Amino acid sequence: MRLRILLATVTTALTAAAAPAAPPASAAAPAAGAHACSSSVTLAGFSDTLDKTTYEGAFVGNLSALSVDRDGGIAALSDRSSLFTLDRRTFAPTSVVNLADEKGTPLDSEGLVVDRDGTRLVTSETEPSVRRYARDGRLLDRLPVPAPLAVAPAGRATANQTFEGLTLLPGGRTLLAGMEGSLSGDTPGTVRFQTWTRRGAHFVPAAQYGYRTDSGLGVSETTAAPDGRLLVLERGFTAGFGNTVRLYLADLRHATDTRRIDTLTGQTGVRLVRKTLLADLVNCPSLGATARQPQPNPLLDNIEGMAVTGASSGRLKVLLVSDDNQSATQITRLYSLRVHLPHRTTQ
Repeated sequence: MRLRILLATVTTALTAAAAPAAPPASAAAPAAGAHACSSSVTLAGFSDTLDKTTYEGAFVGNLSALSVDRDGGIAALSDRSSLFTLDRRTFAPTSVVNLADEKGTPLDSEGLVVDRDGTRLVTSETEPSVRRYARDGRLLDRLPVPAPLAVAPAGRATANQTFEGLTLLPGGRTLLAGMEGSLSGDTPGTVRFQTWTRRGAHFVPAAQYGYRTDSGLGVSETTAAPDGRLLVLERGFTAGFGNTVRLYLADLRHATDTRRIDTLTGQTGVRLVRKTLLADLVNCPSLGATARQPQPNPLLDNIEGMAVTGASSGRLKVLLVSDDNQSATQITRLYSLRVHLPHRTTQ
């Protein structure tokens, strides 16, 4: 199904609601036009075509990550250990493989990168871990993870708050995973971004950075832009209110390498990753979307996955997906955004 597009003459009035998350840093006022979410982001459309469907016996939902495959198709990862390939135009599934760890146990799979050789790098929140798989789902390799990032008691991470995002930076030499939540001892809301550097056929741990989320939100995805900056999705949920989803642009330059800093408590001399709000998605037009539970905007759901599907002169095509948790009150929804990146400063 093609993304739904509404005529530009249709506008949607959203009722203001008091969000449980703290207000974001100031962003530019929304641009004129029925599809604007902000001056930097527009919503081209959305599709519910995958919602509550199956493919070859596999439930097509619980989708937590997206990545563009080498042939232009869309790789879509379920957090129940299924990896789908979707047609780029219709989003119809064309293949599915099941993933497992070294013992044959399914993963809590959250982050996805299609590497330059076509193999799949996949995070699991359980340990956490990053593993490499062949296209057919065979386990090929496992990356080393710094000990403090392990779930307690082995490390200082909280269960279900670990590697939520995964991305390969331009040039293909640096891999980055975003922690969803804070380590024990770090200031709540300050999360770690862990990187690895490619050495031959393997990745080895490299620099680590601190990133500050908005109050009440966690990192649900990190995706590299062509210029090396990061698109970061921050997301939260409050029963009776719904989801808060914000899209930020983050710049790793000048941030302190925190791999040898035990705790991040706002100490002098430690520079966190700088971020700029691109859009609070509550301000997007609903375009006729409906919700099955309270939401501040019926367009919103539990958005977890993100991929850049096209780029030209600082203008990106970005695809998002929501994780329905296989729940009757949630929706598997794909969102097509157009994102205009601000100029990169030299500071």
